[in-house]
Amino acid sequence: MLSRTADNLYWLARYVERAEYLARILEATQRLTALPLAYVGETNEWVTAVATAGCSSAFFAVHSEANEETVTDFLAFSTDNPSSIRNCFEVARHNARSVRTALTVEMWDAINTAWLELKRFSNQPTSRDEFARFLRWVQGSSLRFDGSAYRTMLRNDAYWFSRLGVHTERADNTARILDVKYHLLLPALEQVGGPLDYFQWSAILRSVSALTAYHWVYRESVKPWLVADLLILNEQMPRSLASCYENLVQNLDRIANAYGRQGPAQRQARAVRTRLQNSRMNEIFQEGLHEFISSFISDNNRLGSAITQQYLA
Repeated sequence: MLSRTADNLYWLARYVERAEYLARILEATQRLTALPLAYVGETNEWVTAVATAGCSSAFFAVHSEANEETVTDFLAFSTDNPSSIRNCFEVARHNARSVRTALTVEMWDAINTAWLELKRFSNQPTSRDEFARFLRWVQGSSLRFDGSAYRTMLRNDAYWFSRLGVHTERADNTARILDVKYHLLLPALEQVGGPLDYFQWSAILRSVSALTAYHWVYRESVKPWLVADLLILNEQMPRSLASCYENLVQNLDRIANAYGRQGPAQRQARAVRTRLQNSRMNEIFQEGLHEFISSFISDNNRLGSAITQQYLA
């Protein structure tokens, strides 16, 4: 496969995954801000949304205040934000056009239809309910594209590069959600385990479609260390760091077997997976969750660079 084709497939999947992630973050923020102050405290959830999206510097270069209007515009519709939902779909569709012959009919229809339907939202929704419907549409569009890829693509290098994009992006997103929760979302004077903590952690679980899974696995009330365990170490959870790296290692190994050569990307992915497999939640908390996640995000970025240099450049 040409490196240009592999690159387009990889980033097509990443941008579709990123659009869904942003929609989930905005939906969780909207849900939190709709609760009474007694449950959500006095923190600015919209600042948290920008931080979780990883674009605080770009946002505050344009806006002086983070509120519902400025944040929803910047993260969902702004053409000045390269990672806004609108731009994610635009770049994804551009990449899809570039590799049209490598996609199935169903995949092309899913991404092209999403782009065409996005034009209906050329102006910001005029109400919270309308914006909530937009966010659900974004998530549905991403799921349709991902489902069409899973159900219709040949299991060859085109599919494997696409899955590399999905799981690299998903791992980064999950890690950032956890990191921001521990350092920005919970006020310094708020007691862990209080009502504020409960509703914020529930919102985080909802943002990664894990609230029901949490109760199935742990069968008790929401506790921060159990949420972290689910989203970091539990391979049964599709959005966990462990699950993402299980898939990354498998797909990189398949590419290596098909091309008859391994390299830095395979070694980097296996090293991160081994670290996750050998980690225990109590040890992670002892060394510091923030430090663990920061190290993971750096390792994940290094894997992305290794994939690019080895296959996509």
